[in-house]
Amino acid sequence: MTRPSRRAVLAVGVSAVLAGCADETSGRVGGVPSEPERITYGDDPSQWVDLHVPAGGASRGLVVVLHGGFWKAQYGADYGAPLAEDLVARGWTVANVEYRRVGNGGGFPATLDDVHTAIGAVAADAPGPVVTLGHSAGGHLATWAGARLRLARWADGPALTHVVSQAGVPDLRAAVADDLGDGAALAFLGDPDPDAATYEQADPLTQVPLDVPVWAVHARDDDTVPFSQAEAYVDAATAAGAEATLVEVTGGHFGVIDTDSDAWTACVEVLDSIG
Repeated sequence: MTRPSRRAVLAVGVSAVLAGCADETSGRVGGVPSEPERITYGDDPSQWVDLHVPAGGASRGLVVVLHGGFWKAQYGADYGAPLAEDLVARGWTVANVEYRRVGNGGGFPATLDDVHTAIGAVAADAPGPVVTLGHSAGGHLATWAGARLRLARWADGPALTHVVSQAGVPDLRAAVADDLGDGAALAFLGDPDPDAATYEQADPLTQVPLDVPVWAVHARDDDTVPFSQAEAYVDAATAAGAEATLVEVTGGHFGVIDTDSDAWTACVEVLDSIG
């Protein structure tokens, strides 16, 4: 059953007031989290998750962090580590996922296999909400993960409860047409002329509506992944009866993963609304 249609645009600008009040509004809890536990979910050196557990063991839920980098091997999970450290201090259990990328055995469908398996490795017994949070290409993966259990190849595994895409790429056809990342989407798909079946398996826009809420947090001044990616997804999702929210921020492509930025504050506020 789909959720009621909803489309909201939240404008978040650069705010000196928020910056000055960061200590009061951070939401961080006491205690120093322990070092993350490294969990391997396959034999490849890129198949691992760093699991961060909040001090004291009480958790608001699980956030699965999926890093970006246009699915390319030269970009890794170090991009997700600061987000994991910030969120565990706020009381979340956080899984920072590494996966095979284009250039080291990844691409379609191997990268999707890894995301599915990694979620299964950390979320099977997770109490509370299970949220994917992904930046750029990781936003594609985070949104795709919300639909994966419908697809025969990935039908077994724990379900998500929420999705947060940060400057994500949920429209692969547009990414191919716009040549985002100098052909990165085609390289990920592994076919110079992907067919409809490939898009049905890999493209979040093709998979609307999801049965879980999606937030697309995106800056209009993003010059790497256009704001239109988020707009197109939210428009299509809400038209199909899904719950999808466009959260407009500033800060270009990387503000959403800068834990000192107002764009990151907007992401934290989304998570605060969940758990």
